[in-house]
Amino acid sequence: MKTLLSSHRPQTSDFLAAIATGLPREGLWSAPMIVGVSGGADSVGLLLGLHELALHSSSQLIVAHAKHDLRLSAADDEAFVAALAGRLGLQMASRELAVRHDPLHLGEGIEGRARRLRQMFFVDLARETGARHVAVAHTADDQAETILHRSLRGTGLVGLAGMSVARQLCDGVALVRPLLHTSGQMVRAALMAIGQPWCEDESNTDTRYARNFLRHNILPRVTAGPYPAAAESLVRLGQQASLVAQAITSAAEHLLDIYSQRHADGTIVVRISGLASLNTHLLAEMFVVLWRREQWPQRDMTAKHYARLAAIASQSDGAESAIDLPGGIRARSVDRGMLELRLVSSTDPALAAG
Repeated sequence: MKTLLSSHRPQTSDFLAAIATGLPREGLWSAPMIVGVSGGADSVGLLLGLHELALHSSSQLIVAHAKHDLRLSAADDEAFVAALAGRLGLQMASRELAVRHDPLHLGEGIEGRARRLRQMFFVDLARETGARHVAVAHTADDQAETILHRSLRGTGLVGLAGMSVARQLCDGVALVRPLLHTSGQMVRAALMAIGQPWCEDESNTDTRYARNFLRHNILPRVTAGPYPAAAESLVRLGQQASLVAQAITSAAEHLLDIYSQRHADGTIVVRISGLASLNTHLLAEMFVVLWRREQWPQRDMTAKHYARLAAIASQSDGAESAIDLPGGIRARSVDRGMLELRLVSSTDPALAAG
């Protein structure tokens, strides 16, 4: 099989360099790596590129194929990916995902369910194989769509930053996106340069899905019209938002370190008497950081909940004595300008009395 490196063409060498730039600098090849491969151009390109780069290491690549019940061509796609993995001499794992009939909807849309089930598959496979990284093929085009989608739906600064290049998937396993700063056009050019086919997902043309609507009806029109660099501009906006969000989060973590104390019973006490003069948006982010640190339930916590906590913290006079928050968290103003937060149960006498 012809490989990307052996073709010695600018399209392929530039593509490989782009993948290498998007990979973590340390610890990448010390354990098996899982590569999510749907059979589409982006994931096929990612697999071939990582296979080339892995030839210089002793690391093992494992191909993970999520077989969605959303795709009429699911069986053909699985066979295509299996044949590709076989030609590369790689292990493949496949799992059928019942997206349409998933018993745990959790208030998600169909795209959210597919993403959750796919990531559960990746987590299970990582634990079975000892993999430390899961690589997926989101490109700069996907990033632009994500930022536009979140902007139109309504999001804060963190959401505007789009997808991260790397994030924790579960304990000891990172999800990485090596193509996040690479265009889909570059991926396809590299594949065409070596004559490598890929599968076209017919569900990607269904504009009933929000992202497909943006991909096919909105971005092409604005790009062909007055905003030819729309995708690049959205990605730059996301990068700038990410930098600002990181700065705010860093400041919020610093505040939490100074003004909060964790007691042995798990109660967090925040000294709000010193926070009254600070910006309420920064205070809200401080509580976001607190929820993340304590691993308290975040699914139903909204910006309004964090803003309410920030308002209490900025008053410092205990005007609102107690509030109950999603996930069983109670926040209560106590003497001497302190705010006490703790996880309680529905049968806790203190909660029932309040």
